[in-house]
Amino acid sequence: MARKLFRRYLPSAAKVKNNPSLHFLGDLLHDPNLFHLNRHSVSVAFFVGIFIAFIPIPGQMPVAALAALLVRCNLPISVALVWLTNPLTMPAIFFATYQLGRWILGVPPISVSLELSWDWLVNEFVLIWKPLIVGSLLCGLIFGSLGYVAIQIFWRWHVVKGWNKRKKRPKAAANEALKQDDLADKQDYS
Repeated sequence: MARKLFRRYLPSAAKVKNNPSLHFLGDLLHDPNLFHLNRHSVSVAFFVGIFIAFIPIPGQMPVAALAALLVRCNLPISVALVWLTNPLTMPAIFFATYQLGRWILGVPPISVSLELSWDWLVNEFVLIWKPLIVGSLLCGLIFGSLGYVAIQIFWRWHVVKGWNKRKKRPKAAANEALKQDDLADKQDYS
């Protein structure tokens, strides 16, 4: 099933719970819904992670973790997806979101020099923040929704594919595969 595909690439719940940098969350990490691999949990995690990735804020990973706690979706997936905006992709993504926001707001282009300093933030960022935020929120909503729908469709397709594969198997092999899937499901919820 699709669960097996995601489980292969995700850290275990115990590994995440024992991460020292997440101890500030305390007992909140012991909610089993944060580590379930079902269609709803993974789809919502894709929405949360992609949406937060498009928001131009520092500390996207803790924000995604808190959002996953709030909506009770898969925590590792939502945190991992914020890396869509990494140091290599961030300039292009935020430039595109700025241009979209500028187009929506009808703001003329502004020539700013990019410099990572407090002075630049105080003097230059004030000129571009509105279009950047509008474009980022809109792109986050659009691409997050697309991620949600894509996972819903992918999950359904993967399950139907597995059902069709089981229908073609001999009866004894199909029963054994069902037992293996039941064991995997029981391990997910423990």
